[in-house]
Amino acid sequence: MNETFEVSPAGDGGPARFAVPDHSRAPIAGPASKASVMTGTRSGSEWLARYSTSLMGVFGTPQRVLVRGAGCLVWDADGKEYLDLLGGIAVNALGHANPFVTSVISSQLATLGHVSNFFTSPTQIALAEKLLALSNAPAGSKVFFTNSGTEANEAAFKLARRNSGGGETKRTKIIALEGAFHGRTMGALALTAKEAYRAPFEPLPGGVVHIPFGDTEALKAAVDETVAAVFLEPIQGEAGVRPLPPGYLKAARELTARTGALLILDEVQTGIGRTGKWLASEDAGIMPDAVTLAKGLGGGFPIGALVTFGEGTSSLLSAGQHGTTFGGNPVATAAALATLHAIESQDVLANVASVGEHLRSALAAIPGVIDVRGEGLLIGFDLDADVAPAVVQAGLDAGFIVNSPGPRTIRLAPPLVLTSAQADTFLAAFPAILQAAKDAQ
Repeated sequence: MNETFEVSPAGDGGPARFAVPDHSRAPIAGPASKASVMTGTRSGSEWLARYSTSLMGVFGTPQRVLVRGAGCLVWDADGKEYLDLLGGIAVNALGHANPFVTSVISSQLATLGHVSNFFTSPTQIALAEKLLALSNAPAGSKVFFTNSGTEANEAAFKLARRNSGGGETKRTKIIALEGAFHGRTMGALALTAKEAYRAPFEPLPGGVVHIPFGDTEALKAAVDETVAAVFLEPIQGEAGVRPLPPGYLKAARELTARTGALLILDEVQTGIGRTGKWLASEDAGIMPDAVTLAKGLGGGFPIGALVTFGEGTSSLLSAGQHGTTFGGNPVATAAALATLHAIESQDVLANVASVGEHLRSALAAIPGVIDVRGEGLLIGFDLDADVAPAVVQAGLDAGFIVNSPGPRTIRLAPPLVLTSAQADTFLAAFPAILQAAKDAQ
């Protein structure tokens, strides 16, 4: 028995149908095919002891060992339940173990899991068409698939290098903002502003200039005929959820169009419904030259994308100038198609807008919260003391997962399917969590 679902690609407007084979009647590994069969079961402390002797310490000590998830909830190795208000840092768009997405992934993997880039697959083509349609890309626009956000930004970095100009004045500079985070691979790291991330790996690829965040006059002074591209995040997530001021994206578009530079928007964290829109930049009234996507695109399955707008930009990278082994594989693209289908069919964007507004309004009324920022379900709020890391720990103790990108800043990026009732459990608990954090200092 096959289930057929439809996507609406760009082009002639006709839907593409994909049959998802049903392999559930005869599971290959039998009914006991769970990871615990291979790993065994242990307590959290036992797993963490093994972690410290087997994995590199680049992430520090993990806060918990998580073993299971369902919707917006996860459970650790000791059986404790948590409301996940971070969503794998804006990744688990539909929550954990979404039945539709997991069934599509399982069926696709049992049908065709990987092919080299000498070949393509229906899911790869359909997903590219779908992303072009959702981003309102004009004719001649294209997509390049990756496995992550930093890889998407690496591709965009190379795209910018190809926009070097053909005249006497070469475009050699790339403009990024103070506070920017674009990834940790070398090109993306050159775009990232934080010195602690950059310094251990210098010299980084050259030509990147960081200018003050949100300062239109600084942008005007920086963008000239020597600039190949301007990289912007509509909302800086790692800097504490800082939206660009109104009019900034429009000014950037006008400046880059005038000088021949590319306008590249990093929507790795803000895209795919995170702000209640497919792209956070939709309301700016502009068309960028390129957008990078990842995180929520696969609903928890690794995938990223570089979307280029128009024939001119899309032709900058030609055959042999970039590539990937796993990017755009059948399983990842099937996962992304299923995620997009679920977001559309279940009216998830409306939920993001309403629950996000509810959270921001209620947080602003809590004593000790002094500023609330963000859009949709990407929310940052500042506290009246430098206790954010302690709030993260107190939140875990109380059964909530949140993040602290700064000493007094908390970030929320929960699954897009978070309900108002679930949000209310956090809002009711937060005053006690904040007080516990202050008492621990």
